[in-house]
Amino acid sequence: MRWRWGVLAGAALMLLSLMPQLRLWYARGAEWQGQYAYNDIDEVAYAAYLNALIEGRPRRNDPYTGHDATSPESIFSVQFATPYTIALPARLFRLNAPQAMILLAALTGLATGLVLFWLIAALTGDARFAAAGAIIVVCCGTLACGQGALGYLRGFGPAYPFLPAFRRYVPAGAFPVFFAFVVFVWNLTRRHEDTEARRSFYKIPPVSLRPRASVLNSFLALACFAFLVFSYFYLWTTALAWLGCLAVLWLAARRESFKQLAVLGALAGAVLLPYAWLLAQRGEATDALQLLTRTHAPDLARLPELLGLLAFTLLLGGVWRRRIEWRAPLPLFTAALALTPFLTFNQQILTGRSLQPVHYEVFIGNYVAVLALILCLWQLRPARRTVLSLVLGVAAFGWGVYEANLTSAVLDEANRHRDRAQPMLRRVSEICRTGETVFTTDFIVADELPAAAPCGVLWARHLHIFTGADWQGSKERFYRQIYWLALDEDWLAAQLRARNFVAVYALFGWGRLSNRLVANPQPLTDEEITVEVARYAAFRQGFNQETAARLPLSYAITGANETFPARLEQFYQRDAGERLGEFILYRVTVPGSKFKVQSSKFKVQSSKFKVQSSPYVYLHAEFMPSLPPRKH
Repeated sequence: MRWRWGVLAGAALMLLSLMPQLRLWYARGAEWQGQYAYNDIDEVAYAAYLNALIEGRPRRNDPYTGHDATSPESIFSVQFATPYTIALPARLFRLNAPQAMILLAALTGLATGLVLFWLIAALTGDARFAAAGAIIVVCCGTLACGQGALGYLRGFGPAYPFLPAFRRYVPAGAFPVFFAFVVFVWNLTRRHEDTEARRSFYKIPPVSLRPRASVLNSFLALACFAFLVFSYFYLWTTALAWLGCLAVLWLAARRESFKQLAVLGALAGAVLLPYAWLLAQRGEATDALQLLTRTHAPDLARLPELLGLLAFTLLLGGVWRRRIEWRAPLPLFTAALALTPFLTFNQQILTGRSLQPVHYEVFIGNYVAVLALILCLWQLRPARRTVLSLVLGVAAFGWGVYEANLTSAVLDEANRHRDRAQPMLRRVSEICRTGETVFTTDFIVADELPAAAPCGVLWARHLHIFTGADWQGSKERFYRQIYWLALDEDWLAAQLRARNFVAVYALFGWGRLSNRLVANPQPLTDEEITVEVARYAAFRQGFNQETAARLPLSYAITGANETFPARLEQFYQRDAGERLGEFILYRVTVPGSKFKVQSSKFKVQSSKFKVQSSPYVYLHAEFMPSLPPRKH
């Protein structure tokens, strides 16, 4: 194996995975407050769920509303394997969520390089080619889906996203496991019957596996698949598609070892039973929020499919020219990889269901297609292929540095802003408790707050992807957010017509923002905008004390140079506020609703309440730190 080449590839990819963090450290210098640099805006939601697990909250938690256990299953609670793998060591070593995210970036870059090197070296027996190939797969992955720096250079908008394989914690946490699964399946099929073909074509020493080794590789492959199932939907479905394609090709070309593949496939199907049971308990609005659509239309124009077609064509050319023995294991593995994108992008022809296929294009299908291409390159045996692979590896790494640096710059200011908010977030985590709700005028801080504190937030961009608030509840929270900010229906109408990201996403979801997320995109219409604006106008005009009491606030956060929202001051009393860097943190209470704790009993002091047109009233209370918050 000559693992020093694998370590070199892992170190190179680790450097790339840390590029956003390195830029933040350089920009902030000695003023760095401990924040991790995100390379995708969705990472805040994953960090929020990870923070909840580190704090010991149950698997079914909603960090944005603060609802635990009573929430139905969400995509986070079903895909729990990766976050628990991170949270348990973090809790053991007393790491917070930002520290865990930084460490995860480094480890996933290193692990991805090592596992890809291991896979390519196991398939080819060429360590130098394997090191170059590992770098090529990761650094060219964004090219293979037509995004990132390529999209920017073609004038399609800002350079986004950052290297998709390193989005934390999905797919980054499970990304190396996918390729480890391929390694163990390869080991499972390496039999003594392959000796003649391997000597003739690939000059690799034959390996005859003992029965005990075969059982071990079956178990490890199954363990990897189970981890993928409970980690990320797009990885396990791709793994299953590849395994099915390999089994068909293997049965057609050679009968030996097919029994092991069939048994592995059956056991993989058994792993899906508990997954299906958890999925059956998902929230009612989950399918709509995740943009599950019903269609049987084929999808044949994705770039990973075209690259897979190119790889398969090269294989056929090599077979026709007798440079590749098509019955040998390596061509079968390569062909299965090349055909996998066609299966994942067109499974809806049979199932009738499509779930954001762009994620196959960005997070796994592109990497599988590039891997198939470089394996074709090795099998065609060009002159000086080792030198050629090293040249291509260096060129790919250079492109990766350019790509990572360019795409990191898009979120530089947001990362610096998040880091400046860290002193305030730490203070909120010290004084705020589960069940309390925080209002902030800053949308970036609102999205970040659940990753630092156990309390809920009034509204944030990622609130609706959890299940603590249904779709209508999430929309009403957005109404409240802009109501407290004194934004009227004219402002909302103007933002929706201008396709403002925040407003459209909050009221209509992801699917109405981009035609890339769903198979049948439906552009936002003027009629829909008119109806939504009318709903907010009715909400704003009917807002009163009773409406405010239905979702009480405990804290308010404003910028240091901002005035306290006048609308909020009409319904709440506030303290003098605490200046924390560029922010001010206020404790807000309903007038006359102060409790005092004495001997575990509550005593009302100087307070009178009058219930109007409501069977109950919500009161805020100040508690001793040792007692949990409650509603009274």
